[in-house]
Amino acid sequence: MGTPRFISEQIEVTLGEQPALEKKPVCPAGFRWRGETFAIIELLKEWHDYSRRGRMAHNMKTAHTEAAERHGSWGVGRHYYRVRTERERVFELYYDRSPRNVTDRKGAWYLFRELEGEE
Repeated sequence: MGTPRFISEQIEVTLGEQPALEKKPVCPAGFRWRGETFAIIELLKEWHDYSRRGRMAHNMKTAHTEAAERHGSWGVGRHYYRVRTERERVFELYYDRSPRNVTDRKGAWYLFRELEGEE
Protein backbone atom coordinates (compact mmCIF):
# COMPACT_ATOMS: atom_id res chain seq x y z
CA MET A 1 0.00 0.00 0.00
CA GLY A 2 1.48 3.33 -1.06
CA THR A 3 1.43 6.66 0.67
CA PRO A 4 -1.72 8.73 0.05
CA ARG A 5 -1.25 11.98 -1.82
CA PHE A 6 -3.40 14.62 -0.12
CA ILE A 7 -5.07 17.01 -2.54
CA SER A 8 -8.01 18.69 -0.76
CA GLU A 9 -9.22 20.78 -3.71
CA GLN A 10 -12.73 21.63 -4.81
CA ILE A 11 -13.85 19.81 -7.98
CA GLU A 12 -16.75 19.71 -10.43
CA VAL A 13 -18.59 16.39 -10.69
CA THR A 14 -20.96 14.81 -13.19
CA LEU A 15 -23.73 12.67 -11.81
CA GLY A 16 -25.05 9.66 -13.70
CA GLU A 17 -28.33 9.92 -11.83
CA GLN A 18 -29.81 12.74 -9.81
CA PRO A 19 -30.08 12.04 -6.07
CA ALA A 20 -33.52 11.91 -4.47
CA LEU A 21 -32.30 14.47 -1.92
CA GLU A 22 -29.81 17.17 -2.89
CA LYS A 23 -27.82 16.95 0.35
CA LYS A 24 -27.56 13.12 0.08
CA PRO A 25 -25.77 12.63 -3.22
CA VAL A 26 -24.97 9.45 -5.10
CA CYS A 27 -21.47 8.53 -6.24
CA PRO A 28 -20.53 10.70 -9.23
CA ALA A 29 -20.00 9.26 -12.72
CA GLY A 30 -16.92 11.44 -13.13
CA PHE A 31 -15.15 14.61 -12.07
CA ARG A 32 -13.03 17.44 -13.43
CA TRP A 33 -9.82 18.42 -11.65
CA ARG A 34 -7.14 20.87 -12.81
CA GLY A 35 -8.55 20.89 -16.34
CA GLU A 36 -8.57 17.10 -16.67
CA THR A 37 -11.71 14.92 -16.79
CA PHE A 38 -11.83 11.58 -14.98
CA ALA A 39 -14.50 8.94 -15.62
CA ILE A 40 -15.31 6.80 -12.58
CA ILE A 41 -15.59 3.13 -13.45
CA GLU A 42 -15.93 1.61 -9.99
CA LEU A 43 -17.12 2.60 -6.53
CA LEU A 44 -14.76 0.87 -4.09
CA LYS A 45 -16.07 2.17 -0.78
CA GLU A 46 -18.63 4.65 0.54
CA TRP A 47 -19.03 6.12 4.04
CA HIS A 48 -20.60 9.09 5.77
CA ASP A 49 -19.42 11.36 8.55
CA TYR A 50 -22.14 13.43 10.21
CA SER A 51 -20.01 14.78 13.05
CA ARG A 52 -20.27 18.49 13.74
CA ARG A 53 -17.14 20.60 13.34
CA GLY A 54 -16.05 23.97 14.71
CA ARG A 55 -18.75 26.05 16.40
CA MET A 56 -21.40 23.66 15.06
CA ALA A 57 -20.01 21.02 17.46
CA HIS A 58 -21.36 22.93 20.47
CA ASN A 59 -24.71 24.30 19.33
CA MET A 60 -26.88 21.25 20.04
CA LYS A 61 -28.03 19.36 23.13
CA THR A 62 -26.28 16.02 23.73
CA ALA A 63 -29.35 13.88 23.02
CA HIS A 64 -29.91 15.62 19.69
CA THR A 65 -26.21 15.47 18.79
CA GLU A 66 -26.18 11.66 19.05
CA ALA A 67 -29.13 11.35 16.66
CA ALA A 68 -27.65 13.93 14.27
CA GLU A 69 -24.34 12.02 14.11
CA ARG A 70 -26.21 8.89 13.01
CA HIS A 71 -28.58 10.46 10.48
CA GLY A 72 -27.19 13.92 9.75
CA SER A 73 -28.73 17.32 10.19
CA TRP A 74 -29.15 20.13 7.71
CA GLY A 75 -25.85 21.43 6.37
CA VAL A 76 -23.66 19.16 8.51
CA GLY A 77 -21.62 16.19 7.40
CA ARG A 78 -19.73 14.69 4.51
CA HIS A 79 -20.36 11.83 2.08
CA TYR A 80 -17.11 10.07 1.11
CA TYR A 81 -16.46 7.89 -1.93
CA ARG A 82 -13.37 5.85 -2.81
CA VAL A 83 -13.40 5.35 -6.58
CA ARG A 84 -11.37 3.88 -9.41
CA THR A 85 -11.06 5.85 -12.64
CA GLU A 86 -10.74 4.59 -16.20
CA ARG A 87 -6.96 5.09 -15.96
CA GLU A 88 -6.79 2.77 -12.92
CA ARG A 89 -6.17 5.63 -10.49
CA VAL A 90 -7.83 5.44 -7.06
CA PHE A 91 -9.17 8.61 -5.46
CA GLU A 92 -11.21 9.56 -2.43
CA LEU A 93 -13.63 12.41 -2.89
CA TYR A 94 -16.36 13.82 -0.72
CA TYR A 95 -19.42 16.01 -0.76
CA ASP A 96 -19.39 18.58 2.05
CA ARG A 97 -22.99 19.35 3.00
CA SER A 98 -22.23 22.69 4.66
CA PRO A 99 -23.59 25.77 2.87
CA ARG A 100 -21.05 28.09 1.23
CA ASN A 101 -22.81 31.26 2.44
CA VAL A 102 -26.32 32.67 2.90
CA THR A 103 -26.92 33.06 -0.83
CA ASP A 104 -25.37 29.73 -1.87
CA ARG A 105 -26.82 27.10 0.42
CA LYS A 106 -25.59 24.09 -1.56
CA GLY A 107 -22.62 22.03 -0.51
CA ALA A 108 -19.51 21.38 -2.59
CA TRP A 109 -17.46 18.45 -3.88
CA TYR A 110 -13.79 18.00 -2.98
CA LEU A 111 -11.03 15.70 -4.16
CA PHE A 112 -9.62 14.54 -0.85
CA ARG A 113 -6.66 12.40 -1.87
CA GLU A 114 -5.22 9.95 -4.37
CA LEU A 115 -4.30 6.48 -3.12
CA GLU A 116 -1.50 4.47 -4.67
CA GLY A 117 -1.53 0.69 -4.80
CA GLU A 118 -4.98 0.48 -3.17
CA GLU A 119 -7.71 -2.13 -3.63
